[in-house]
Amino acid sequence: MKFGEIMMKEICDIPQMLQAQSDYFQQLTQRKANVFIQKYNSVVILARGTSDNAAHFLKFLIETKIGLPCGLASPSAVTLYSAKLIYKNTLIIAISQSGESLDLISFAKSAKDGGGFLLAITNNENSPLALLSDQHIPIMAGPEDAIPATKSYIGELMASHLLVSDWKGEIPVTSDLIQKSQDAVFDDSYLSFADEIDISHPLYVLGRGYSYPNAKEFALKLQETCHIPVQGSSSSDFMHGPIASLNSKSQVIFMSPGGIPGNAFGEAPNRIRSIVEQIFWIGNGANPIHDDILLNTPCMDNEIDSSICDAIIFQKITHRLALSNHLNPDLPKGLNKITRTF
Repeated sequence: MKFGEIMMKEICDIPQMLQAQSDYFQQLTQRKANVFIQKYNSVVILARGTSDNAAHFLKFLIETKIGLPCGLASPSAVTLYSAKLIYKNTLIIAISQSGESLDLISFAKSAKDGGGFLLAITNNENSPLALLSDQHIPIMAGPEDAIPATKSYIGELMASHLLVSDWKGEIPVTSDLIQKSQDAVFDDSYLSFADEIDISHPLYVLGRGYSYPNAKEFALKLQETCHIPVQGSSSSDFMHGPIASLNSKSQVIFMSPGGIPGNAFGEAPNRIRSIVEQIFWIGNGANPIHDDILLNTPCMDNEIDSSICDAIIFQKITHRLALSNHLNPDLPKGLNKITRTF
């Protein structure tokens, strides 16, 4: 089997998965009577790794669409320090591709014992985390054999989008997103864009709002598949210190989905241009100037949908960079598909 064949096949499975998820939510609108009958005071999201990046997307959705306080859990509070959680009127949302991470399971048990309601989003309805939950939402990605998560990450983004829409009593129109995801799968304009990136020089990926999770996940995928240090950050956080690490050879990629507020990145692009030789933009919300390199992505005005679709594009860029540097993205060294941290 050729290098990267499994990862690319799984990326190509994404539109079919998005359609299955959309159909699933349309058929189960009665879920609201189960998950949302209770009035929660707060939400805590439990995740690790790639799923933790998707958790940031869900967190932003809940804060902007629902308005409840929403935090990210620290599993070590339970596994290392045996904390007793007081979670009455708290919704715990556990996100995990495998549903088998021991630290997530331990924290979820403690949260339930503390009075919380556990909603799990996993790719295995028979996993320990799914079986422990009060309510389970399947990612519906099917088998994912390449070690880097591709379709399961995007499935977690989509499940988050559909879940929060259901919470608000809305029925999102997903047909355009599914069609544009198909366009993204077959679009090959990413090839020349990827070939402009030199992984021997420092690389940073920046996002803001809904694109921040993609910045973190793109950086993680590059770390996994190209075996290089990459920083994924909010552009605002980047200005609070990390910008000092730039030099003229540094490369900065902005994730700028269609629909992002026009001045989302503030002064960051101009400050960065004064230091580095090359800035890259991914997405139709970009504001490139001078010699910036732009990759337009399938056009959507909705920032949430655009961010989901743009994730397909950066996964394909990651795949290309690994192959062009004679690396196998299907089997990164030193990694296993399931990480059972404790």
